[in-house]
Amino acid sequence: MADLDAEPDDDMSIGEVSRQTGLGVHTLRYYEREGLMLSQNVMRGTGGHRRYSRQDVFWLRMCIKLRASGMPLAQIRRYVELVREGPGNEQPRLELLRAQQTRVEHQLAELQECLRVINRKIGIYEQHVAVGTASDLWTLTN
Repeated sequence: MADLDAEPDDDMSIGEVSRQTGLGVHTLRYYEREGLMLSQNVMRGTGGHRRYSRQDVFWLRMCIKLRASGMPLAQIRRYVELVREGPGNEQPRLELLRAQQTRVEHQLAELQECLRVINRKIGIYEQHVAVGTASDLWTLTN
């Protein structure tokens, strides 16, 4: 994954943005088609090639984090729409982000429980391996 703290150059090609964000060029085009970019139309350079700004890259990094948190594209799209609308809709934005925060907190709690079970199993296996009784663990009998 690309360094999230790196400062991108202004007016970057799709390949440069791909390297900066870790998103493939097809994914970048998909995000554009799906209305996930903050600007409704990505700039075009000579020859019609896509050109991205620092703000585009910053926004893409935000989208990457929202997707990594499990936020559905439809909700990201709604968030984009709210941001595009400008000031005055901060409460709906906040509600959308709080709902995702709650989902992530539940995911983290579930993962913590999974880790607890795995750690317990590791302890059992380590104990049995150390005393030579591991062959008795989880054996199937007919």
